[in-house]
Amino acid sequence: MSSSLQSNDLRNRILFTLVILAIYRLGTFVPLPGIDPEQLQNLMEGNQKGLLGMFNVFAGGAISRMAIFALGIMPYISSSIIVQLLTGVSDYFKNLKAQGEIGRKKITQITRYGTVLLATIQGYGLAVGLESSANLVINPGLFFKISTVTTIVAGTVFLMWLGEQITQRGIGNGISLIIFSGIVAEIPRALVTTFELGKSGALSGFIIFLIFLILIATIIFIVFMERALRKILINYPKRQMGNKMYGGDSSHLPLKINSAGVIPAIFASAILLLPVTFSNFNFSNNETFLNISSYFTQGQPLYMLLYASGIIFFTFFYTSIVFNPNETAENLRKYGGFVPGIRPGESTALYIDNILTKLTTIGALYLTAVCLLPEFLIANYPIPFYLGGASILIVVVVAIDTVTQIQTRLMSSQYESLIKKTKFGK
Repeated sequence: MSSSLQSNDLRNRILFTLVILAIYRLGTFVPLPGIDPEQLQNLMEGNQKGLLGMFNVFAGGAISRMAIFALGIMPYISSSIIVQLLTGVSDYFKNLKAQGEIGRKKITQITRYGTVLLATIQGYGLAVGLESSANLVINPGLFFKISTVTTIVAGTVFLMWLGEQITQRGIGNGISLIIFSGIVAEIPRALVTTFELGKSGALSGFIIFLIFLILIATIIFIVFMERALRKILINYPKRQMGNKMYGGDSSHLPLKINSAGVIPAIFASAILLLPVTFSNFNFSNNETFLNISSYFTQGQPLYMLLYASGIIFFTFFYTSIVFNPNETAENLRKYGGFVPGIRPGESTALYIDNILTKLTTIGALYLTAVCLLPEFLIANYPIPFYLGGASILIVVVVAIDTVTQIQTRLMSSQYESLIKKTKFGK
């Protein structure tokens, strides 16, 4: 009976997640009021490179349709980055983090306020940018700006709420799943576009074959690296209690090569998008905007340098948040565990930290290579952005994490059922 209830709970969680993602996808097709669709299509056809293309990927194609979810979940991600950075340097945020559940709720609330603020600023910039493009806005003016900002902010807040619902009542990982669903939904169109380019002669058959070969090799490489572990041997001493001897077992402390997952790629992209969100829309004839835009396209040294630097920084930063060597070493000492040949306590913490630093360096280089190498192909050939390295990385990593979470829930339900059967048998 319990196993059946657990199975129904998992099924309901999966169905709930699918419904939420369907609502999100529907919202990416609801256009902002007051936009001429024909003019928008003409404008977007020549502006799918650089930061606009990246922005469109994270918005699930909503930016190319100028939908109510045009900003996607990026304001929330940007706000999360700012709050997490403040947690590392501000005493106020450090104290909040140390307060446990109460502090976590306060940090979440601050992140939400930051999301609204960033969405308002970016929404206003979007409204001004849309109006500066000739004939794109049917009735430009104050009312259009107010309605656009209100719609964009409401869409972003609603999307943030949907992500939280997936995390709490669905299968978890809500924000990543929203980005994942947006990319996956647009991949078929990207494949069709690629084949059409082959038919028209814009891409040769060999280049298309090479693209798919690189995609398959990239997916295999990502799966291999995400599954790779460095296991540290942990021994537990024997203890005598009465006439019986307990302990003497050994286990392993598993350390992933990429402990940060897909977060560094998403955070680095968000940082790139934040300061020049609309400089690449070509909505303005301002020469400064056009100059900025030219530096933030695939293959440009500045774009590649900032992107790589962001990925490497956030790999180390996020790993330091999710894994604390000092805390791990203290827990091992508390329960009598030790690494063979290493003194418990500070020496163990330094040993684990040294290994973790080496693994994180490899993980940062791996993420950088996966995200940047395919971008050179996109820069030189008219390949859709959805087939880029960051897109494939997000899809594969989130898919692996989601399957792992589902398997964990299944194993947990089976374990609980086994325990209850054992107790009932006694």
